[in-house]
Amino acid sequence: MNDHTHRAWHGIDIGGTKIELVTYAEQGGQLHERHRERIATPGHNFSEFMSAIAALVARADTALGEGKPVRAAAGVGLPGIIDSASGRQVSSNVPALNGRLVAQAMQEALQRPVTIGNDCQCFALSEAQGGAADGLPTMFGAILGTGAGGGYCVEGRLQRGFNGIAGEWGHWTIPAPLLARHGLPVYDCPCGKQGCLERYVSGPAMSRLHAHFGGDGAQPLAIAARAHGAGAPEAAVHTEAVHLDLLGHALANLVLSYDPHAIVLGGGLSNLPHLYRDLPAAVRRHLFRGVQVPPILPPRFGDAGGARGAALLARQQTMTSIF
Repeated sequence: MNDHTHRAWHGIDIGGTKIELVTYAEQGGQLHERHRERIATPGHNFSEFMSAIAALVARADTALGEGKPVRAAAGVGLPGIIDSASGRQVSSNVPALNGRLVAQAMQEALQRPVTIGNDCQCFALSEAQGGAADGLPTMFGAILGTGAGGGYCVEGRLQRGFNGIAGEWGHWTIPAPLLARHGLPVYDCPCGKQGCLERYVSGPAMSRLHAHFGGDGAQPLAIAARAHGAGAPEAAVHTEAVHLDLLGHALANLVLSYDPHAIVLGGGLSNLPHLYRDLPAAVRRHLFRGVQVPPILPPRFGDAGGARGAALLARQQTMTSIF
């Protein structure tokens, strides 16, 4: 690899319906977008999936080299986790990848350094470098979307941990007394555990709470609009209050565990304005005296930022190996 390819990275964000690749080149210490392409995800056939990725990266190489293909390192953001013992993908919302050795297959297909991270970790890294938490000593990126996950960064670098799952706060268990206080059942989680936070604080969970409290199970944005509108229905008001309390408990545990200098929200619920106004007080109620609530911030790069974070993850890996 020449110096030019050391200073450029492909970021690939893989979701259940689309794959987005964005290529960044570094100039003056800043990343500048050079190429972008989005395709539908071939979600049910692994060979078709890998062929689509290879073709996507080949076109990006050609665009980066201005007609002369280069071979830039790639970062990939995937939903779910990689089993640390087997190396196989777990809990992916792309059926073709579940149980597969995705990292190995991509390395062989693309013939270049490939760094794979959780999509939530990629979001956190993007917001730590140039995003809402840029320049802070530490930050936590907390995703509130179809699930709940996140990532923790120190001095702008993602901390992945022994299993590579640092930041998986969505699978902490809610204490039974807190569920009993709100008259909530213990929900099973697809991860195999019971009472996981993401079953109570994610987007679908907020709709489930609404139905449980006598509402129609509307989408979170609609629930919030009703709760703050004229003649607000009790189901919407109560759902928002309970959701805030449960989320406040969750983020209080993040503060006690990671003590970040800021928490940046991502995912669809990061678009709810009342969270930035009301969450600090909700978190404070679950902390002991003398502990301050860090700033809770909206994301600078939207509610995902996956492709940019994946490119930054590749840069973090390749620059570490260079130096």
